[in-house]
Amino acid sequence: MPIIVLPILFISFVTFGLTGFGSGLVAMSLLVPIIGVEVAAPMFALLAIAAELLMLLRYRHSANFRSVWRLALGSLMAIPLGLTVIHNLDDSLVLVLLGVVVAGYGLYSLTSPHLPYIHNPNWAFPFGFISGVLTGAYNTGGPPVVIYGNLARWEREEYKSNLPGMFILNSIVVISSHALSGHYNPSVLQTALMGLPVMLVGLVVGWSLDRYINPETFRKLVLVLLVLIGLRLILVNIQG
Repeated sequence: MPIIVLPILFISFVTFGLTGFGSGLVAMSLLVPIIGVEVAAPMFALLAIAAELLMLLRYRHSANFRSVWRLALGSLMAIPLGLTVIHNLDDSLVLVLLGVVVAGYGLYSLTSPHLPYIHNPNWAFPFGFISGVLTGAYNTGGPPVVIYGNLARWEREEYKSNLPGMFILNSIVVISSHALSGHYNPSVLQTALMGLPVMLVGLVVGWSLDRYINPETFRKLVLVLLVLIGLRLILVNIQG
């Protein structure tokens, strides 16, 4: 395994520890050119679910299960749809459109002082449904959930409990898919094992940095990451 993999994992999980999401954006963008998607995707899925469980455990007292169960139910209902129907569409076009929406929302939120506020928790169902479709089709179900959290005015700790709770479902789907496809060979498992302590250190560093960030700065950091996620979706799929 190239040694550069370890600092990449460290940075990705510092990001996750700090915000509750974004680790996949950092890791997969940088790992795939180095070790290939065949190793990077199944390896990172194992580390991601471990990090998500630790994050959920740490912030369990802040979890808003009234929002999460609706998001989770909507997502679970839609994952089979994403696995089947949406593949009849043009993948690149769908992901570019998703990138435009996500980046556009992030930019608008950063520049607009007045954002809509979701009062009714039942709005979690459609956001979860969209997340499930994207998870089943492209494993990109994070942005709709993050946008919902922003519109619902989740507190910083809620991001770090609610988002990992949702992402665990996504990780279970991804890991099961890799396992059924026989992707967990000795090389992948060895790389994941070597990355485990790096993931743990990255999480702890992210948690430590969090105490120095005020709520407004945290909100802006979340929005900047959404812009980066959206731009990545656009650029990767236009090039592809």
